[in-house]
Parts: sequence; C-alpha cells; structure tokens
Amino acid sequence: MHAPTASNGNATAPGHDALQGSDHHADPARTVLNQPPPLLPANLFDLDLPLQEALIREGGDWGVERVRAAGAYAGSLEAAEHSRRAEANAPQLRAYDRYGNRIDQIELDPSWHALLGDAIERELHSLPWSSQRPGAHLVRAAAFMQHCQINGGVMCPVSMTAAAVPALREGAPELAGAWEGRLTASDYSAVALAGMAMTERQGGSDVRANITLARAVGSGDYELIGHKWFCSYPLCDFFLMLAQAPEGLSCFLVERGEGMELMRLKDKLGTRSLPSAEIELRGARGRLIGVAGEGVKAIITMVNHTRLDCALSSAAVMRRGLVEAVHHARHRAAFGAPLIDAPAMANVLGDLALESEAATLCALRLAASYDRDEAPLRRLATAVVKYWLCKRAPAHVGEALECLGGNGFVEESGMPLFYRDAPVSSIWEGSGNVCALDALRAIDRQPQSLEAFLAECELAKGASRTLDHSLLQLRADCEELLGALRSQRAGALAAQFSARALVERLALTLQASLLARHSPDFIAEPFIATRLGKQGGHSYGTLPGSAPVESIIDRALPAE
Repeated sequence: MHAPTASNGNATAPGHDALQGSDHHADPARTVLNQPPPLLPANLFDLDLPLQEALIREGGDWGVERVRAAGAYAGSLEAAEHSRRAEANAPQLRAYDRYGNRIDQIELDPSWHALLGDAIERELHSLPWSSQRPGAHLVRAAAFMQHCQINGGVMCPVSMTAAAVPALREGAPELAGAWEGRLTASDYSAVALAGMAMTERQGGSDVRANITLARAVGSGDYELIGHKWFCSYPLCDFFLMLAQAPEGLSCFLVERGEGMELMRLKDKLGTRSLPSAEIELRGARGRLIGVAGEGVKAIITMVNHTRLDCALSSAAVMRRGLVEAVHHARHRAAFGAPLIDAPAMANVLGDLALESEAATLCALRLAASYDRDEAPLRRLATAVVKYWLCKRAPAHVGEALECLGGNGFVEESGMPLFYRDAPVSSIWEGSGNVCALDALRAIDRQPQSLEAFLAECELAKGASRTLDHSLLQLRADCEELLGALRSQRAGALAAQFSARALVERLALTLQASLLARHSPDFIAEPFIATRLGKQGGHSYGTLPGSAPVESIIDRALPAE
C-alpha cells in the first residue's frame, strides 16, 4: 500500500505509518469484514426445491431444462446489471420533434430491450399458444417466475401479450388469425406486443363509468374518442380497450399510431423501468372484439390470464426476498454468532420460508388448472389466489428486507426494487376489493366453481385434524353464504362486507391442503398450526417453539 501524501505533496499524512506493514495492520476503514459474499451468480431454479417438485408433479417434467436455463439467466450478473440500468435510466417521453411535429416516442435504456428480448426468446409470452405439449401453461409459469426475479416492470408487456391471444381467439377469430403469428414470434425484432387500456380517470376500476366514445365507421370498424388513465407499455403494437358504443360498453382492438397520443408518463412508486402513460384518443381506429355492448365479457379472458401472472410474480418476489434474507443471515454475524443462529432470526426466516413455499405451490397449481379441463376450479381459484398472494407479497418482502437491516435499505442490495414493485400486482387487474368481490360473484353465479374449489381442498382430508375441522367449517359457512346471497339483499350486502375474510379462508385452506399433500410434514404442520390453528401471531417470526426452523430454512435454501 502506497502512503498517501498531503495535498501539497510534501508530507506523509499524520499517523499513517501505523497503518502500513503486514495485513494485521491494514487500514481498518478499508478492510471489509462481516459482509456476506455475493449471492449472484446463482441458478435461481436450482436453489428452489419446492418449485422443482411442483413443476414435475403437476406435469411439467418436460420443461425442467427450459426453466433451469431461465433460472441461470435470472441469477446471472448480466441480468442483474441490465435490471440496474433499466431502473436507473427511467423511460423518457419525447412527444414532439424539434420542429413541433408530434412523434410520441419513448426512449428506453438498451438494458430494457435486452431483458424484454430475452423473455421473448424464452417464449414467456407465447409458450401455451405455440406449444401443443400438455403442461405448457405450467412450464411457462415456472420460467416466468424466474424472470420476475430480475425486473418486474419488463414482465408487464410479456404478460399482456400472452393474455391477448386467448382473448382474440374467443372474441375475434379473424383478428386472432391475422395477429397470432406475430404475437407468438420468439424473435424480438419480429414479435408484436399487445397491451390493454381499460381504466379512465373518472372511473378507475369502475370501467362501466368509462366515457370514451366509439363511433361506427364500417363493418366492425370504429373511431374512438376519449382518454385512458393508465396504458402500460404504450409501445405495444395494439391494445384492447373499452369504450361506449351505441349498444353499450364494448371492447376494441386499437393499433398504436394515428389518433392515439401520449400525454405524459406516470411517475410511479414501482416498476419504474416500465413506461406507463396517460393517452388521448382522437379518432383512433378500433376493431370490435366480441359482441357490441358486452365489452367486459370480451376482455375478461385477457384479465384472468394476467391475474394468473400477478399471482406468479407475487410468489416469485416472495421467493427472491426469502433467498436474499437467508443468504445474508448465514454469512452475517451479530453479537458473536451468525445471525441465522439467533433464535428470533431463525423464527422469522422459517416463517418466511413457510409462506413462500405455500405461495409457490398455490401459484403453480393455479397455472396447472389453465392446462387442464378445470374451468370451474379456475374460475374461483384465479380470483382467490390472485387476491391472497398479491396481498401477502408486500409484507413478506418488507420482512425479508428487514432481515438485511440497513444493508437491505440501500439500492445496491436489490431489495428496495422488490419492495417498491411488490404492491403493484395487488392493484393491477383488479385491486383487493375487486378480486374479493369477483370471488363472491363466482360463488353466487357459478356455484360449481365453489364445489370444485372445496373438492380440491378436501383432497387432503385426514392429513390434519386442524385442517379437517377447518374444511368442515368452511363448507358449512359457504353453504350458509349461498343461502344468504339468494334470499335477501341484506344477506348480499353482509357478504360483500365480509368478502375479504371469506377469500382469505379459502386461500389459506387451499395452501394448507397443498402443503399437506405435497410438502414434508415439517413444512405442512407448522403452516397449518399457525395459519388455520392460530398458534402463531400476526407478524412473521411468531412460529411456536416446536417448529423445526432449521429444517424449514435448509429446505428453502440448502446450505452451501
């Protein structure tokens, strides 16, 4: 080490001689001690035993290597650097050129395109539609979860594009035929991306309050005049939009271009790499999707598929936060011992691990229902799982961040990115209340969906007395609810008031059933005891003393 000199270049800095010499005399201010080694690079899929098991069990064994490759990229230093750059260099809107001509261009960092291009090449936007193999939804879901651990913003256009294909197939087969080849292309330079723009500033989730007007100009052709409050990734090639036609609220395919103007980009809490815009429609041309006057019905297929992806992304960010927390605790010492050996910390990590495994199993089971002839189960489970996992993710990531202490509160750790992004999935595609009420609507209008859901939960009968009791009580309460919904308005209002409580019970019972059937007893039993048996507290880290936290943590992230 060379001795620094004073600013005049003539004298050695006072006291510096004592810091020279052998290593044990190194400058303490420049010696890095008690910091964990870098977690990355690491194959995130290879670290995730619950996901591996679920992928194979649910019928995705043929896709293991595909998902493993996605996990290797997601845990690479290259992907981490692309995410950092995409976040640091936020999208910029250039509405006009130097001469005053409207151009509506958005400048994005090359790293955004690198990440989005990789997702497209891995067919995360298309696999269920481009592959005829059973389990394509499942394999795509597991790979999608890997990419969600890089940058959540990039996955928005990926999700919307994947969801547009079934919506077009159902509502406009001729448009599906015209667009599907480009929508499913795996070449980033050739792919067409699809978006959606439903909400308006005066209505938000109340899309029937939309005031955008659609005027017929030909057979199936319309001109749209109005605005949209949120248009995520306005660089998509087309968007599904809702507007008021003479017959009522209708759904339209609107191509990006003339008549669609970008007013400003949203300054969002999270997913900051993703440009989201307010737009005005000035005679934008639209093609009718489905039946005029039945716009919600036409677009709901796209919404349900993106709701699945909201659940997947929430499970993914919970998993990544858990891995970061366990890795840190294993390598960071406090008060003379590794953090992970502190009983209070082990309790927190074990509790986070239980929650993450339950989320993973629940998300993958939901994805598998999209591969199978399970429409009744899928109808209710999509709303329930989307509601619950998206509600749990922000608190879970916050607790994981706290495990890293101040280190987790700085951008370089990556945890602030996950923390900012976590709440968005609970807002997009129907906030908590919207999804809870949608679950209630499914129970009321399609009682077979409730029966399919309860039957799925009851596959674990006999595994746990606590779970059996919960199942019996849940079925009785649901039957009482159905009676109230059909007999009186007051009963329906009371059900709406308690909708979240019911959906929470449905979700926890499904998670408990999946764990009881598929996870080791040391995972299933403490989850059931704390979530259904109420042996735990209201925050993470309140497992009972009997919980085998060491085994739970080692399953979540095997020790090196």
